Amino acid sequence: MPEVASIRRDVLRLALPATAEQVLAMMVGIVDTYLVGHLGAASLAAVGLAAQWTMLAATLFGAISTGSTALIARLVGARDEDMANLVVRQSLLLGLLVGVATTLLGLSLAGPALRLLGAESSVVAMGSSYLRLVSCVFLFSTLTFLGNACLRGAGDTRTPMAVMAVVNLVNIVVAWTFINGPLGLPKLGVMGSALGAASGAVVGGILVVSALLRGRGILRLRLGHLHFDWSLIRRVLNVGLPTGVEQLLLRVGFMVFASILSGLGTAAYAANQVAINGWSLSFMPGFGFSVAATTLVGQGLGAQRPDLAERRGITTYWMGALTMTAIGLAFLFFPRQIVSFFTNDPQVIALGTGPLRMAGWLQPISAASMIFSGALRGAGDTRFPMVATGLSIWLVRLPIAYLLAHIAGWGLQGAWAGMVADIGVRAAFNYLRFRSGRWKLAKV
Repeated sequence: MPEVASIRRDVLRLALPATAEQVLAMMVGIVDTYLVGHLGAASLAAVGLAAQWTMLAATLFGAISTGSTALIARLVGARDEDMANLVVRQSLLLGLLVGVATTLLGLSLAGPALRLLGAESSVVAMGSSYLRLVSCVFLFSTLTFLGNACLRGAGDTRTPMAVMAVVNLVNIVVAWTFINGPLGLPKLGVMGSALGAASGAVVGGILVVSALLRGRGILRLRLGHLHFDWSLIRRVLNVGLPTGVEQLLLRVGFMVFASILSGLGTAAYAANQVAINGWSLSFMPGFGFSVAATTLVGQGLGAQRPDLAERRGITTYWMGALTMTAIGLAFLFFPRQIVSFFTNDPQVIALGTGPLRMAGWLQPISAASMIFSGALRGAGDTRFPMVATGLSIWLVRLPIAYLLAHIAGWGLQGAWAGMVADIGVRAAFNYLRFRSGRWKLAKV
């Protein structure tokens, strides 16, 4: 019992700040949806479709961050502080290259990217302008993403939380100001939202790099002798690339899913965007407990205690599942009120209520998908979730969503039925893999 209580304290110590960080990070999207939602369905759809591409860029950051988190967690568990700090430096150097590359792609391909998703002409014009502006600051987004990931691997989830608090505040102030144009300032509409997101990204990148330069716990970024250590980078990417491929498969699948939805009309896509933002309330604790599982399982294996790592993973799941289920009750009993918070369009409200209620029933399963996946990443066992995700989204979600939404004529509800089936399959795969114990043999 004392060990169980200790595990629970460790889970909460990591999960609560990580959850708060995710709340603040998701608030960027929620604030954008709230502010833009009152400009009309076309504006809401434009921001939502542009976000599909910004999240695709984040999959490239994720390949590096997952490897960094897992490797740093192992090294901290093994008390190898010097090597952990080398991982931080190499991760950020590699992130600089990725940030520049994604900026160039975003600037040059914004218009075709929106048209590829089947957006209407008015949506393409607004969405491509949004995407170009946000793409300009991908370098800072990368630094924020990777710096926070390194800190989490070392067990510091409070600094990322503080960084995202400032990012969120900057986004709210700038976006609200330039969407509404008080005191004679210009009303920029969708571009005001983009300006808020971009300003927050710049501030976040500066803050997290400054924190690492000053030092946080055992981590300290040193700028001397900056060069690429390809042997160490290979170790990071050996763990992280499968997650990057997994997220790429997932993100491209989401984009095909978005294309299926956009074929249902602007109102249906806007309703989906609102429902997703409401559902994101449960992603926040799911992310927090997933981070806790990643760090605690990785550190347990680094300390040569696979038995402790397994108990930590199981305990983290149950704590996360109870938290997410409690949130899911709000989706079941108050879906219309939640959707109405984001938009006053009666058609969007009517369409978005059903999907959000479906999300309420899904919470314990969604928790298993997120948290056991996090535990496997902490162990460095990233190839299995990659295969499971690829098979599930492409062979389950997309075929079912298309058949039910378009062939059977169920519309948005049918598309969401495909999403529910996909998450259920992934949850089963990740749970069974964790219970098998094969992840204990993973090398990083």
